[in-house]
Amino acid sequence: MSIKISQVLFNNNIVDAAIENDRIQAIAPRLGGAFDTVIDGHNKLLIPPFYNTHCHAAMTLLRGIADNLELMEWLEKHIWPAENNLTAEAVYHGSKLAILEMIKSGTVFFNDMYFFPEETLRAAEEMGIRAAIGMIAIDTTLPEKRSKYIYDNERLFEKRSEYSDRMILTLAPHAVYTVHEKTLREIAGRSALENLPIHIHLSETSGEVEQCMALHKMSPVQYLDKLNLLTPRTVAAHAVHLSDEDIEILAERKVSVSYNPCSNYKLSSGRFRYRDLMNAGVNITFGTDGCASSDNLSMFDEMKFGALGAKNEQNSSTACSVNEIFDCATHAGAAAFGINSGVIAEGRKADLVLIDLDTPMMIASHNPVSNLVYAADSSCVDTVICNGKILMQNRIVPGEKEIIAQARHFAAELLKK
Repeated sequence: MSIKISQVLFNNNIVDAAIENDRIQAIAPRLGGAFDTVIDGHNKLLIPPFYNTHCHAAMTLLRGIADNLELMEWLEKHIWPAENNLTAEAVYHGSKLAILEMIKSGTVFFNDMYFFPEETLRAAEEMGIRAAIGMIAIDTTLPEKRSKYIYDNERLFEKRSEYSDRMILTLAPHAVYTVHEKTLREIAGRSALENLPIHIHLSETSGEVEQCMALHKMSPVQYLDKLNLLTPRTVAAHAVHLSDEDIEILAERKVSVSYNPCSNYKLSSGRFRYRDLMNAGVNITFGTDGCASSDNLSMFDEMKFGALGAKNEQNSSTACSVNEIFDCATHAGAAAFGINSGVIAEGRKADLVLIDLDTPMMIASHNPVSNLVYAADSSCVDTVICNGKILMQNRIVPGEKEIIAQARHFAAELLKK
């Protein structure tokens, strides 16, 4: 499969970009030759897509279920009871809805932690997106549920040779307050032995930190470090309540953190120490969390609120640059999972997005990156290509009406039970 994007704006120049199979083959002012597909790039901006490093995709079915609550009340009284009614089929259709939303807002990868992981993987395979699918661990639940998680994880792992190279499997212990020390040690050992990424909620709330200090006499970061869970393969979601020592540990262990500003703000989890983490050399990425807390899966929102949050936390208008923020949402997210993309260059994986420069939010065009971070939304995304395959063109994703209809049905059924 070969694709040419003709006469598109890229790095302030008008160029042609050629894709051969899953790679960017060439970028030049003009490219000749025959191509299977030619996309007109006039009045379009060529950018790398977004990589969502913390998500609970099927929670699209729980969007708007409960608001204005403390995190634990929100979880224990509303989210967890609704999740008890989830079926494998519901997770499949909820995941497809999430992937549709992500594609339409320029995202080609998501790092997921949720129940029925094989169904989320199936949805991602069918829709052509990249995904890291978590083999979840939660010890503080009913024995039959723990057994189900173990069964699902084993089944997922046994079938790994059947998946495309767009799929990554991760070890996904939920958090230090839901996973026992023995399990965490086993996960650390398995990650080292099998080179599997680790995806975990970390220091999301002050209560989590206080509880860990009371039980273990150390912060969640220090506790996980003691258990050898913090490595370059680890992605720590939220990481809001960090001491200076915590930040030093994360930097030394080369952990990637997933900044979830919209979810953090809605649940009033705290203020992320963006500038301190960046100065320490920590790889900062962006995640949306699930739609039950952040309401949408748009990385445009995460970039804008992430930038504003960084400035607010430092009480400084110079706390971050738009280029820095855009890199966190693109290249840094891909790098966290060893994906050879997130930047547009010859030889890289062919993950690309075309932004419509005729949308009002992209005018004036003095600084397109600034517009992307502070002004743009999903309506600006015209075309999405992942791994050399066109997932959306002219704002149309094949089969989207059926995806929406099925998800609407399962969302309605969820609260009837």
